[in-house]
Amino acid sequence: MKYSLQNVILAIQNKEDKISSQSKCIIDEAYEMTLFLQDLLFSVKDCVIKEDFRSDMEEIDFFRNIKPQILGKLIYYNKLYRIETTCPVSNGKMYYSYFSAQLANLKKEYMAHICNSDFYRYYRSGRTDRDHMYFKRGNINYHDGLNSIVFEIDPEFSTFYDYKAARIISNELLYTYLSTKISPDENPDLIVQKQGSSKDIFWTESKNALIELIYALYASTAISHGKIGIRKISLMFQILFGISVGDVHHAFHRMKTRSGSRTAFLDQLKNSLEEYMDKDL
Repeated sequence: MKYSLQNVILAIQNKEDKISSQSKCIIDEAYEMTLFLQDLLFSVKDCVIKEDFRSDMEEIDFFRNIKPQILGKLIYYNKLYRIETTCPVSNGKMYYSYFSAQLANLKKEYMAHICNSDFYRYYRSGRTDRDHMYFKRGNINYHDGLNSIVFEIDPEFSTFYDYKAARIISNELLYTYLSTKISPDENPDLIVQKQGSSKDIFWTESKNALIELIYALYASTAISHGKIGIRKISLMFQILFGISVGDVHHAFHRMKTRSGSRTAFLDQLKNSLEEYMDKDL
């Protein structure tokens, strides 16, 4: 298999960075990411069917980790597109009510279909003792009374539980997004729009670089002795530079699985400062 978890996450991350750097609206971003992820999923499927897996371990890793990352993001961005394109207004009480209702629906779906399942507890606990049952093809147990979507899946490219893992990933992403929409103190998009920033002060590096700096300051407790949270630190920088960095938590989790240096921007800062110091010698 030429697809690994790291190169799949990196491909998705690079596409997200490229789209976000073009300052497109969230609807355009969601639409482009949906098309990209759909194409990526088709490419991965073609690879699996043509090459198959070299071992059970490789098959389990693919259906537990790799495919759910792609499918989970695809479900998330597709839902995001549908939610944003049906939003009735851009602000005010109706805007708040609309996103509150969307969040309530997500919570109902979570309670009804996800959180009480044996698989959810298994997956969230990080257990691996049943991976051969959940993430190997051909092991679907119809006595479990599974969701009817099981009859629509391709048995060559799904174990059914890879879909459930993808749903968990997409729900977590959507929950974070909707929460920021209905919490003004945690919604940098609205605050940046209202307060703006100086035209002479703007961030010229990537959004991921700024998030890396934010997390470094947070982890080092360099601001307020570590007594303020990551969201407030993030908000300060977003207001200062008039930029919205989106979901900082999710971006940070992507950074943890980067190939190469996980602190690329901090490494660059260190090198730049040392070179600047050397000029004065």
